[in-house]
Formats: sequence, C-alpha cells, structure tokens
Amino acid sequence: MFRTLREDIQTVFARDPAARSTLEVICCYPGLHAIWCHRLAHSLWRYRLRFLARLISHCNRFWTGIEIHPGARIGRRFFIDHGLGVVIGETAEIGDDVLLYQGVVLGGTSLQKGKRHPTVGDNVVVGCGAVALGAITIGDGARIGSGSVVVKPVPQGATVVGIPGRTVEDKHKPVMDLEHGDLPDPVTEAIKLVLERQDRMEETLRMLERATGAAAIEDEERDDQQSDGR
Repeated sequence: MFRTLREDIQTVFARDPAARSTLEVICCYPGLHAIWCHRLAHSLWRYRLRFLARLISHCNRFWTGIEIHPGARIGRRFFIDHGLGVVIGETAEIGDDVLLYQGVVLGGTSLQKGKRHPTVGDNVVVGCGAVALGAITIGDGARIGSGSVVVKPVPQGATVVGIPGRTVEDKHKPVMDLEHGDLPDPVTEAIKLVLERQDRMEETLRMLERATGAAAIEDEERDDQQSDGR
C-alpha cells in the first residue's frame, strides 16, 4: 500500500511542474485525494460493501469536486490535473499512466445494466472539458483535445478533436501531453483549403478574361451605363 501511495506522489511530480514539495502534494492536490479515496471505495465495492463504498465516493465528490463511481477500474500512475468537474462512470476502465484534465467526463449512453462507459488504454491524455460517451475503446497513447465529444472508438496513438470527435493525422512531431496550441484543427484546415481553391479559380478567371478581352468589354458596358445615367 505504501508503495502505491509513494508512486502516486511521484506521479504528481512527474506530471505537474508546479509541485514543489511532498507536503504540498499531499495536502493541496485534489486529484491525488480523489484517487486515494477511490481506491478505498473500490476495495469496499469489490467486497460488496456497496453502500459504504458509495458513501465514501459521495464524500470524495463533496471534498474534491471529482466524481468517481466506486465500480470504476483505474490503473497505476493515474493523475487528474486540477480535477474540478471530472466524472467517471461505474463501468469505466482506465489503464496505466493516464492523465485527465478538469471537466473530463467518461459517461454512459445507455440505461441498460452492463458495460456502458468508455475503456481508456495506457498513456492516454484527455484535455479539459472533453467528453467520452458509451462503451467505446480509446486506444493506447491516444490524445483527446479540449472540448471534444468522443462517441466512436479511437485508434492507438490517434489525436481526436472537435464535436463530434474526429480522428486527425498529425504530420508534425508527436504532441507531448496534449499541447493544445499544437493540435490540428480539421475544420479550420478544410476552410483554408476551400479559400485557397477559390483564390485559384478567381485568378484563373481573371486570366481568361484578359486573354479573351472580356474584361475590356465589361469596362465599356459599365462606361456606357454610367453615361446613360447622366
């Protein structure tokens, strides 16, 4: 147990450059408090002490602002940065070395019993305000951009942005820990391509007008109309 606690503290230092001392980490990091409370609640849940597990989970939510159902399965070196508004559902499964930012929701889309929440692989980063819904799988090493809504499975190593979430291919060097300013935006790129194509078509049209003398004819007609108006 103490080995796990020590590993959790080391994870905070590895993930947050603002961490200065062990005492500060233990006392001032709600993400750390949330995972410790969850581990206790999850143990009670496995021993079928369901009410006590839910009570601890409820207190955890009141204390940290992070709601983790005691039935959720969470791996090692899990870290929630800031954490306010994070919600993790009952059948969610989270691998090792996963990083969540504030406002992330791993929610369900069904009222049926059984698997209804996402499965998150190892080394996944989920940006602030992102939502993953349903019994989908987010592959190892995936990156979910801030504010994205993911409702379909995400391949390993993919970057997902937008509403609904779109898998994009990042042709640049790999983005480390989801540097949001470097994430590709497929909507912006599509608009950029349309505008570039429009510019090329307008330039081609101007060349044709010059070649056929159409521009001169239009100028003459415009002059005639102005003369008639006078």
